[in-house]
Amino acid sequence: MITAIVSIIVDGRLIPEVAEQVVDIPAVDQVYSVTGDVDLIAVVRVREHEELAAVIADRIGKVEGVLDTTTNIAFKTYSKTDLDAAFDLGIDG
Repeated sequence: MITAIVSIIVDGRLIPEVAEQVVDIPAVDQVYSVTGDVDLIAVVRVREHEELAAVIADRIGKVEGVLDTTTNIAFKTYSKTDLDAAFDLGIDG
């Protein structure tokens, strides 16, 4: 599974509407409204790199109100759950 983090710059008047449309795209797991240089961050999960172009350029990029996107592909996922499991000795406290 390939995970991509897509930063999305949106027409400020349309942020909620764009977020709702983006989250409805099948490969999109979550959409976050954020502060900073971008307006939305979408987490996209696909099986093959070729699917990214279809999701990002053909779907997200064509949502009315999307002005620009930047995509980062995750090499490895770290989460608190994963780290806790790695250090769990199986001893109840």
